[in-house]
Formats: sequence, structure tokens, C-alpha cells
Amino acid sequence: MNLKLVAVGIFACSAFAQDPVCLPVEGSQIRGSDLGRAIPAFKNIPSDSPLAPVPPLGGSRVFAATELQTLASRFSISPGSFPDVCFRMATEVLTRDRVLEAMQASLRTPGVRIQLFDISNEKVPRGRIEFPAEGLVRPALPDSKSPVLWRGSVLYGNGERFPVWGRVAVTATFTRVIAVTTLRPGVPIELSQVRSETIEGFPVQRPTLQPEQAAGMVPLHNIAAGAEVRKEDLVPPIDVHKGDRVRVEVQIGAALVALSGRAEANGRIGDLISVINPDSSKTFQARVESKDKVIVESASLGR
Repeated sequence: MNLKLVAVGIFACSAFAQDPVCLPVEGSQIRGSDLGRAIPAFKNIPSDSPLAPVPPLGGSRVFAATELQTLASRFSISPGSFPDVCFRMATEVLTRDRVLEAMQASLRTPGVRIQLFDISNEKVPRGRIEFPAEGLVRPALPDSKSPVLWRGSVLYGNGERFPVWGRVAVTATFTRVIAVTTLRPGVPIELSQVRSETIEGFPVQRPTLQPEQAAGMVPLHNIAAGAEVRKEDLVPPIDVHKGDRVRVEVQIGAALVALSGRAEANGRIGDLISVINPDSSKTFQARVESKDKVIVESASLGR
């Protein structure tokens, strides 16, 4: 017999005994069911009994023979000769199908198209893949189709998260309102100054706006020709200007009292403004009802 081959064989067996193959474990704890799967003698340990924390990704947890003897005594298992057993965190490589499924579940917007260019390629813990909408980076321009980063995570163990990412182009077809000419702040918009257009671009949750809704509204700032007109950039026009003569109506019991007043501030329908009584020079608060009428909500006129 070749003694050299025998020595090599003995060394290989020794190395195998010292470095057992690590079994993958899901969750945050190595439990009785995991140990029973590795060593049949321990199969009667209650399956949900926690034995040790699962090591971090890339690490391992070895139960040496002496520790296994202690566990055998603890769970009334007949003593014996047990080999070392190793456990590691269960991992997997992300697949494009699962990543796309998680992304689509996050957006839940009809008509949205997701083009997936690249994803995390390292091993990750086994768990639920999540790509929250807030992790999606917006492109610089809304009509851009350039790939952007989408940050997500794998939820595993006891609520731990492992970061993952994808590079995507997210587009949808939507309609927006465009300024035909430059719109000036404080100047009501005319219908001829705006138009609608349908584009394919990054889907942004925004209040819907039609040209007819923009007409008559007042921009809060300059909106250049060709720029998008957004609902949050517009306010209703001022209905009552400071110095305007207004009809003041006051309900006193069953009687309706009306008098003339002068607005002391600008206001829109629904606003509460100061109004002066010309006869007494006293001011009172009234709510704007229309362009030339205000309503007093109390009987006090400051007379």
C-alpha cells in the first residue's frame, strides 16, 4: 500500500472533520428543527427551541462535539459521538423576476412601465424583497427616460434589512398642462395661454389639472412658455381688493341688515378680512362672499 496516499487520505478526513459543511438557516435563530435536520439523533428536540443566533451574513456558527453533548443532556438525548455541525445564514442571488415583481407591487400605478437594466448581484439573505416608492430616485427632467437608481431591501430574520438596488427606467403616459406664453404672477391666466399635451415620462403623483381649470387662476411665480403648469403653482384671483366698496350683510335674528363698507385688505372668497364702517369709522371682521359682498358672522359691527 502506498503510505503517501494513506497519509493524504487521513489528512483529508481530518480536515473534513474540522471544517464541516455549513447548513443554511432562515430566520434569526438556529432552532431545534435545524439541529435535527443536521443530526438525526436530535430530531426529537422541540422544533421551535432557539439554540443560538444565526451568524451575520458571511459568518458561521459551529456546534462542537462538546457543546452537542451538553445539548443532548439538556434535552434528554442518549449520549453518543456527535460530529461538529456548522450553520450559516441562508442566502440567495436576486432574480430579475422577483425584483420586478416587488417594484410593480410598490408602485401600483396603472399603465406604469418598468425597464430593469441592472440589479444587485451579490448574495443576499433569503427573505422578502421590498422596493418602496420613496427609494426611487426621480430623474432631473420628468420626460427623461434615462435609468435611475431604485434603493430597496431584503426583509429577513427578526425584522432586519439588507440593502439592495436596481437601475431602472420608469415611464408612463400622462397628460399635463403647458404654458403657451410666459405667465406672470398676479395676472389671471387666459384659456388661450395654456394647452394640454400627452407625454411619456416619469410618473409623478400630482393633482390633475385641465386647461379650463387653469384659466382664471393666478400664478404664484413666473411660468416660462413651454413649462408645465402645476396646480400647486396657482391660486384663485383676489376677489376683493383693499379699498373696494362692498355690500355688508348681517343676520340679526330673523332680520337681515345690509350696509355699505370698505375693504381694508385683499381677500378671496372664503377669506376673513377687515372692513370699515364709513358711518362710524369702526372696523369689523367679515367673510368674503363674492366680488362685491361680505358676510358678518357676528352681530358686532363696531358701531
